Amino acid sequence: MARIVKVGAAQLGPIQRSDSRESVVRRLLALLREAHGMACDVVVFPELALTTFFPRWYMEDQAEVDSFYEREMPGPVTRLLFEEAARLGIGFYLGYAELTQEEGRTRRFNTSILVDRTGKIVGKYRKIHLPGHVEHEPWRRFQHLEKRYFETGNLGFNVTRAYGGILGMCICNDRRWPETYRVMGLQGVEMIMLGYNTPVHNPPAPVHDNLSNFHNQLVMQSGAYQNGTWVVGVAKAGCEEGCDMIGNSSIIAPSGEIVGACTTLEDELAVARCDLDLCNSFKNTLFNFAVHRQPEHYRMIVERKGSILPPE
Repeated sequence: MARIVKVGAAQLGPIQRSDSRESVVRRLLALLREAHGMACDVVVFPELALTTFFPRWYMEDQAEVDSFYEREMPGPVTRLLFEEAARLGIGFYLGYAELTQEEGRTRRFNTSILVDRTGKIVGKYRKIHLPGHVEHEPWRRFQHLEKRYFETGNLGFNVTRAYGGILGMCICNDRRWPETYRVMGLQGVEMIMLGYNTPVHNPPAPVHDNLSNFHNQLVMQSGAYQNGTWVVGVAKAGCEEGCDMIGNSSIIAPSGEIVGACTTLEDELAVARCDLDLCNSFKNTLFNFAVHRQPEHYRMIVERKGSILPPE
């Protein structure tokens, strides 16, 4: 019997610095209701979906920086989204900036959560592959200060049993690294949800600018295929505070084929009917890790070169 999860990729257009969280949540609610009208089980929103992409500015006032973070989830503004999701019986993935107290200190992460049909948080992920830089680099047209404003995620690439399958999460730059998909693939992941905010312009390597859309699709499609998993990648797109960001929100099958996609740089919903059992034709044949993967030989090669791989 097929295990169907109907997914909505809920792309957002730009969020300007002056836009209130209340106005953004109204946009999320509109997409959530549209997805419900199309019988979706779960909706995937982008990275940092509640605010503009604030790491593009160098700020020295910590209070100003912290105004972009959520101190609880759900919070006073986001609670309405959880309540409406529970009322409609539809779940969601949401990316946001998280400020929390852990280990006796204040910590800040680029975070995503998975919420089930009852409005309950069933999974949390904190971004591991932080791009950009730490100090002010005034030569850039815009900054990319994720390494300044966030700590490296400390929750690992775990999977969650939800929606009748095995689901995983990652965020933006994580999608460019094969180990992101492989660590979850080794846990049997059947759908990876990821949000991103990706500028068209790459200040350190502008020669890559015209390849932004191609590289975005390349890594998500190859990650899906090589691990026999669905991948749902969702953008915050368009011109945000003078910075052009790519769209290309896509729903990708375990074959690597794109089966659903957004075509604008605005708020838009793409929907696909995802059969999680399609993963089996890849996980049990070409990418049967237990039969064909040879990690002991990788270790031998690397150790000969004087490096040590982490344990399996």
